[in-house]
Amino acid sequence: MPEHELATTSLGKSVDIYHPEGVTAPAAPTVLLWHGSGPDERDVMEPLARAVAAQGVVVLVPDWRADAADGGQAELLDSLAFARDHAADGRLVVAGWSAGAPAALGVALRPETAGGRRPAAVVGIAAQYDRPARTTGTVLFDDLAAGRTADVPVPVRLVHGTQDTLEDVAYSRKFRAALVEHGWAAELTEIPADHAGSIMTEYDPAAHRCRESRDPAVREAGAMTARVIAETALGI
Repeated sequence: MPEHELATTSLGKSVDIYHPEGVTAPAAPTVLLWHGSGPDERDVMEPLARAVAAQGVVVLVPDWRADAADGGQAELLDSLAFARDHAADGRLVVAGWSAGAPAALGVALRPETAGGRRPAAVVGIAAQYDRPARTTGTVLFDDLAAGRTADVPVPVRLVHGTQDTLEDVAYSRKFRAALVEHGWAAELTEIPADHAGSIMTEYDPAAHRCRESRDPAVREAGAMTARVIAETALGI
């Protein structure tokens, strides 16, 4: 059973840290997992984070606010700095769901935004990639077209639900093709899930937020996302 502790970034944002029992970073690879555009919704990522941590990975889930004046950039980059301090050996994967996904890809394409260092790998979950990334303010497709490629491109894994009506799976298919065209090692895993189901949750319209799902089919689909993240982290 993964253990849990709470920490705080330098900007005062809460960070949930999930790790296998008796194991902490940097003894295990570390994943920084960003939630979507809902303000301070790190709790939404808990089911997925626990599922990843159960496979031998330390997972950090910070709060951030897309409704901040800078779109959340400062808080996202601050949490990245926090994660790097925990992943002292450099085994850091940056992953994100929905609006968090292009934010994660942004720091790989534009490392100068984040101190000139790329993560070891990136995972994007259920996202649209033709909007400005919250970390860079630029569109990922534009960055690729402008030659924003790495000498040794970092691995990219994309996950998208085929039942997603909020962000169609075609967005990830198109982005993967663009990455490959520009020399990036990119894979797409399609799962039988909607937008919320890709992270083991379901949308609660009364609460206007996602909640953990108990539906076995949803949990199994989300478990596929967790496996992709864990395999990416353990493989670096």
